[in-house]
Amino acid sequence: MKLQQLRYIWEVSRHGLNVSATAQSLFTSQPGISKQIRLLEDELGVEIFARSGKHLTHITPAGEQVIKKAGEILGQVSSIKKVAQEFRDEKKGQLSIATTHTQARYALPPVIDQFISDYPEVGLHMHQGTPLQIAELASDGQVDFAIATEALEHFSDLVMLPCYQWNRCIVVPKGHPLLSIERITLADVAAHRIVTYVFGFTGRSKLDEAFDDAGLEPRVVFTATDADVIKTYVRLGLGIGIMAKMAFDEVKDDDLVAIDASHLFESSTTMIGFRRGTFLRGYMYEFMQLFAPHLTKERVVAAFEAVDQSAVDQIFSELALPLR
Repeated sequence: MKLQQLRYIWEVSRHGLNVSATAQSLFTSQPGISKQIRLLEDELGVEIFARSGKHLTHITPAGEQVIKKAGEILGQVSSIKKVAQEFRDEKKGQLSIATTHTQARYALPPVIDQFISDYPEVGLHMHQGTPLQIAELASDGQVDFAIATEALEHFSDLVMLPCYQWNRCIVVPKGHPLLSIERITLADVAAHRIVTYVFGFTGRSKLDEAFDDAGLEPRVVFTATDADVIKTYVRLGLGIGIMAKMAFDEVKDDDLVAIDASHLFESSTTMIGFRRGTFLRGYMYEFMQLFAPHLTKERVVAAFEAVDQSAVDQIFSELALPLR
C-alpha cells in the first residue's frame, strides 16, 4: 500500500468519480491513476469503486470506509509537514480560509489587514461558498478554517468555536411606511414583500423559525447570497430587505434606512471550525484570536483536546460573546 494510492482514491472520490478530472488536478495520467487504484484493490481484496465497463459508477460500502481512512491518513501527513515547517520557520507558510460573502466583506477585512501586517510571509487564500460547501472544504482538509453561521454543526469531524453573535435589520427606502411604526412586529414585516438571504445562508434558518413560530407566511420574493445584492433590489423597489445588521453602512447606504430587528429574531452565532487532528501552527492561533479575542491559545487547545463538540461548547458556555 502506497501513500500515492490513498491520495488517488481520495481525490477520485472528491472529483465525482471522474478519473480524467482527477488526473488533470494532480498533473498525472488517467491510466496511471486507474492502474494504481486497481493495484490497491487487489492488495486489499475488495473493490473500492464499482464499475460499468471502464467507468466508475459508485463507491462500494467497503470503499466508503477505505476512503474515509485514507482521508484521515492524508490529513495526518499534512499535519506532519506543518510540524516540520513550524520548526523551520514559524512565520512562513500558508493559511486557507473558506467563508461566506458576508464574513469576507464585512467581518474579515480588518482581521486580514492586521494578519498580513503581522505575517507578511504567510500566503493567505480565501474561498467563498455556501455554508455547506465551506464546511465540506474544512472537513475534507482542503482549507484550514471554515467561518460561517450555518452548516458547520453537520460535520462531526470539525471542532467549532463560537466567535461572535449578530442579528438582523430591516432595510427600507427613505419614506417607507414601516418607518412610521414605533416598534415593528413580525406581522408588520410579513405584510410586505421580502428580499433576503438564500436558505442555508447567513442565519436564514433563524428568520424562518421566527415566522413559523408566529404562524406567519413571509412573502419572500427574491433571495440572494450576499447583502449587497439584497440592498440593490431594495433600492429597485422589489421589497424590504432582511439582512445582517453588520452589512449596513450608514454612510455608503445613506439612501436606505435600517430598522433594528433584534427583538424579532433570535441572534445567530458565527463559528470558526477546523478539522480534528489538524496541526495548528502559531500563526493560526494568532489569526483566530485576531478574529475573536476570546479565542486564546489556551482555550483553543482545550477545545482541540475535548472529546466531542458538547465538551467544546461547555468550555465557552459562560462567556458573553460580543455582539456585532
